[in-house]
Amino acid sequence: EVQLVESGGGLAQAGGSLRLSCAASGITFDDYAIGWFRQAPGKEREGVSCISNSDGIIDYQDSLKGRFTISRDDAKNTVYLQMNELKPEDTAVYYCAAARRCATVAVSYYWGQGTQVTVSS
Repeated sequence: EVQLVESGGGLAQAGGSLRLSCAASGITFDDYAIGWFRQAPGKEREGVSCISNSDGIIDYQDSLKGRFTISRDDAKNTVYLQMNELKPEDTAVYYCAAARRCATVAVSYYWGQGTQVTVSS
């Protein structure tokens, strides 16, 4: 059974930092790309970033470049999202998803349950 478990969310003040983790099991982790997505209340889900199995990175939003950094540790079957200089508009539920390629991660069958990030002003 494939499982993706996000953790690391919580409450942060504007300007603060959080690091999200996505731990995977049930897949050959180093064969998969992992993407981070987020969904704010009343808004559609949007892509944040994706990292391929060869460490290629796609950042889906120019506005997050320089603040959010994706990385992976294949030894731990985990992908991280380091979020710095947080803003209230970063408040959302953050999800990770797994697919063979970043090109298809948004429509993947494999998703985590999400972790809430709330940024106060």
